[in-house]
Amino acid sequence: MTGTTGTLEAQTTLTALDRCDRCGAQAYIRAVLSSGGSLLFCNHHARQVEENLRPQTAEWIDESSRIS
Repeated sequence: MTGTTGTLEAQTTLTALDRCDRCGAQAYIRAVLSSGGSLLFCNHHARQVEENLRPQTAEWIDESSRIS
């Protein structure tokens, strides 16, 4: 299917408009839940919840390498 990759990539790339669900800072991690839905986290809060939350996710998209 033509164009599918670009659309999927656009959905997984976080931008400056994506904000942490805990504190409102820029989000660098998207946790896609196995039960549906997703949560966004700044790097700090993602590390706080990762151990307990990650087993419940279908995907853990970590873009924290973009932090400079």
